[in-house]
Amino acid sequence: MKVDLRVNVLDEIVSDQIRTDLPELATGDTVRVSAKVVEGTRERIQVFEGVVMRLRGGGITRSITVRRIASGVGVERTFKVNSPRIEKIEVMRHGQVRRAQLYFLRGRVGKAATLRERRPKSPTAASSPTGEASVPSKS
Repeated sequence: MKVDLRVNVLDEIVSDQIRTDLPELATGDTVRVSAKVVEGTRERIQVFEGVVMRLRGGGITRSITVRRIASGVGVERTFKVNSPRIEKIEVMRHGQVRRAQLYFLRGRVGKAATLRERRPKSPTAASSPTGEASVPSKS
């Protein structure tokens, strides 16, 4: 009975700290993460833009690893999504990938490291059973 009570209290505390203002994230998305950085007594916002390589965890422990190329060198940073140090996360574009973790990007440079953009499904293509847009026939 005591253990059950502790779990309920813990769930209640965690549910208060989970952020609801974040966009839907997926592996392959290009994101812009605005993180608060403390330098001495000053606090500023540092923007890190790159491709989401992996998503880990769930709930309060959810984290993303973002990779970008800076001055010809690959830089990866891991962010706790629900951290108060994260000001905001913006999705710039959605990448089309077939993997959960994009570790293969580490071995690629230049244009080889780019991902195709995921296209939104058009409403006309979704309505026809063949997936093609309906064209009126000449009668």
